[in-house]
Amino acid sequence: MNLELPTLTVALAMLAGVIAQAVARHLRVPGIVILLMLGIGLGPDGANVLRPSALGAGLPAFVGFAVSIILFEGALSVRFGRLRQQALSIRRLVTRGALVTAVLSAAAVIVFLRWEWRLAVVFGTLVVVTGPTVINPLVRRLRLQPHLGEILVAEGIFGDAIGATCAVAALELVVAHSGRAIAGGALTIVLRFGTGALVGGVAGLFLVGVLRIRRLIPAGLENVLAVAIAVASFQVGNAIVSESGLTAAIVAGLLVGTIPTRGLGHIAEFEEQLTDLLVATLFVLLSASVRISDVQALGVPGLLVVGTMMFVVRPLAVLVSTHKSELTMREKLLLAWIGPRGIVAAAVSSLFASELADHGISGGVEFRALVFALIAATVTVQGLSAGLVARALGVRLPARKGVLLLGANALARLLARALVAGGERVTLIETREDLCQLASNEGLPVVNGDGLSPPSLIEAGVDNVRMCLAMTPNEHVNFLFARLVAEELRGPELAVMLERRHHGVTAEMAEQHDFDVLFAGESAIGYWLAQVEAESCALTRWQLEGSGRERPFASLPHEQLLPLVLTRGKELQPVTTRTQPRKGDTLTVAIATRHHDAAALWLRMRGWRPIEEAPSRALVKAT
Repeated sequence: MNLELPTLTVALAMLAGVIAQAVARHLRVPGIVILLMLGIGLGPDGANVLRPSALGAGLPAFVGFAVSIILFEGALSVRFGRLRQQALSIRRLVTRGALVTAVLSAAAVIVFLRWEWRLAVVFGTLVVVTGPTVINPLVRRLRLQPHLGEILVAEGIFGDAIGATCAVAALELVVAHSGRAIAGGALTIVLRFGTGALVGGVAGLFLVGVLRIRRLIPAGLENVLAVAIAVASFQVGNAIVSESGLTAAIVAGLLVGTIPTRGLGHIAEFEEQLTDLLVATLFVLLSASVRISDVQALGVPGLLVVGTMMFVVRPLAVLVSTHKSELTMREKLLLAWIGPRGIVAAAVSSLFASELADHGISGGVEFRALVFALIAATVTVQGLSAGLVARALGVRLPARKGVLLLGANALARLLARALVAGGERVTLIETREDLCQLASNEGLPVVNGDGLSPPSLIEAGVDNVRMCLAMTPNEHVNFLFARLVAEELRGPELAVMLERRHHGVTAEMAEQHDFDVLFAGESAIGYWLAQVEAESCALTRWQLEGSGRERPFASLPHEQLLPLVLTRGKELQPVTTRTQPRKGDTLTVAIATRHHDAAALWLRMRGWRPIEEAPSRALVKAT
């Protein structure tokens, strides 16, 4: 087999990267840890089946393509409205904190590794970056207090642009051979940011504009258009002023993510999946290109540099940046502990190594080796220990508990009471004041607000629930609510209530977005709302005596019964399309009074036996 083929190299890196990401998620460890290990294992120092050198000059082009999409996607997730309260800390982290990091990091390599000042300056400016590709998954996994997660994510996004741009300018300064060239190189920092902001602003506004014109972009092409805009803004910025593309891609993503845009949810979802693929591929390729002997050659001085940056430089940068802020000392300590480097540091260090060699400056190999050692150490040590540190400091959100229901209509209140009766914590959110009053009269916690408004969702505690149920009579609202929660959060299970006689939203659409459908599938919602309001149904409890069926609720008699809640031991779950009963499970069912005998027969024929023979109206009737 010819392993020197560039296309084969990329294909193998892509496959290995996806496998590594899957393994990391199963093991619940940062993906980059597995990616680094796999890249080294498949590279020249391991199995030698992955040979990045085969890409030659194509590697920088591939890196640029990937980084543009990665930064664009990261910027999409930034919400300026959420950052206002922490604006001071974020601004200081990417300015004062960056300066402290750059100066002390440069000093560390001069002291411990005896590097010349030119190489030290480039290193110090580059390691300012942290990186959204590492920070974002880590924040989601840790479930930090929201403001802490927002600070870390924003630092990663804006720090990438500032650190990488300043590092490029620093590289130009150190390779310049005249005072005039040095002065010109210093001025390009402002020019790069300005050009990048202008190009990114035009690109972002263009994308927002064309997406707002109905039918201009055919359905299904929004995602690929967004990718094209991200790559084009990056490359156009670089064509005008070198290395201004980083800022361009970020600004374009910020605008698209901030301005309400049709299809933004689909774009964000697609970009996130593409980013996962590109990050995985890049890390495998770049880690395979680093030789273990180069890292080992750094020896104890290299370990001292990495240790100094993790345990001295990062804490000092955070303390300087958050001085006199509203953050508590515990929160500052958490920020001081988390500062992993990501894909931008890895990509830029690989490009800088060859650039330094081209200008006759020694140390490029050591430069790249030290950056990768820093990435490996911060990602592994901080990534694996961040959960323990956050728990010890008490800055994590509590374990997800309870259920949030969108809607306080009769059917939503019925399900809520069934859940409360089983010991579940429930909160409802509703726009109509009369329904809120009914829910309150029945002892159900309710928030009077718009379920499609993030502030109202936060007030209702959406960040801390294990499940969100969309139960308005409008299936379009239910679908939009589930998509909103899916885009803003990771963690809550999502289920929607759908009418059998639907008007656009189907169970297949819900399944495509990984939403469950309540009541084991599309139901006669209007009929059951009327039954509950008229108190023409009763709740009964049944226990499964058999082993259950593969499709337990197939051929459900929709006008006779409505399966509500399944209880297994102490675990309580609303019945959805994915519910699979087991022997001994208990099912709470709403049965239409006039169809009681037929409904009971249907249940008995499927192995269910009644726990309470007499129908109970206690939970049906409002209290």
